[in-house]
Amino acid sequence: MSFNPHRLAAKKQALKLRSEILRSVREFFFHRDYMEVETPHRIPAPIPEAHISPEVSGTWFLHTSPEICMKQMLAAGFDRIFQICRCFRRAERGARHLPEFTLLEWYAAGADYRLLMQECEALFGHVASRLGRGRVLRHQQATINLTPPWPCRTVTEAFETFSPISLKQAMAENRFDEIMGLHIEPNLGLDKPEFLIDYPAALGALARLKPGIPQVAERFELYIAGMEMCNGFSELNDPAEQRRRFNAEQRTRQRIGHPIYPIPERFLEALSSMPDAAGNALGFDRMVMLFADARDIDSVAAFTPEDL
Repeated sequence: MSFNPHRLAAKKQALKLRSEILRSVREFFFHRDYMEVETPHRIPAPIPEAHISPEVSGTWFLHTSPEICMKQMLAAGFDRIFQICRCFRRAERGARHLPEFTLLEWYAAGADYRLLMQECEALFGHVASRLGRGRVLRHQQATINLTPPWPCRTVTEAFETFSPISLKQAMAENRFDEIMGLHIEPNLGLDKPEFLIDYPAALGALARLKPGIPQVAERFELYIAGMEMCNGFSELNDPAEQRRRFNAEQRTRQRIGHPIYPIPERFLEALSSMPDAAGNALGFDRMVMLFADARDIDSVAAFTPEDL
């Protein structure tokens, strides 16, 4: 495909908006005494996740998120950190997915997932204010009221309301993602942003289990206009339990025919020094889509794989 200057020029307004959002996000975290950090994109071992595969770079890997290194920074005493960086995931391409995308990730020592949910509310409100949008956002014919507090719905409640089968059956038949994508996600956050919380423990590989309810992980996802915006949780900091979960993810990868990668041993060593904390990974491109009223992610990215 030859270079098309008109295609790139048509994105100028969206990319200007992207720059303004980027500036306002940094402003938000600096005001809250977060430190911006940079960590390597190329690492010797990725986090084992059953359904996420990294791009190979020689004998190492391009990171799927900066989580491994940022948690090591928590363990070393950096208590409030954020990063905006490029991440890479093999074979992810669609209207809301790019194989190379931008992630906003932040961690707070001494926090739990509830605090980070409040920070999501404040972050979107801050960006909207800086853009002069007020509390009402219009996206693809939906009118979204950003005024906090935003409603929460447990995964169990979401299945009871929207799913044709029970959560227990979906887990037993390995159909959780299918039911989420087809029946649940399109119904979330349609007039106000909505948090989906308290995932089954098996779906929170790096999350702390809920005290007194060990079958549930302290994990949340934020949905706006039916689109997943972020994935956060109270962090697991037990290296033995984390290793057990990594091994389970590896077994799942092997069962479904995905490559097996090395275990990140240095990360596991650091967990024993990591304080109680919470972290969140937010798709920055999707945040821009939201404020740009864009139908697809291509509209808010200067270059897609097909442009190169």
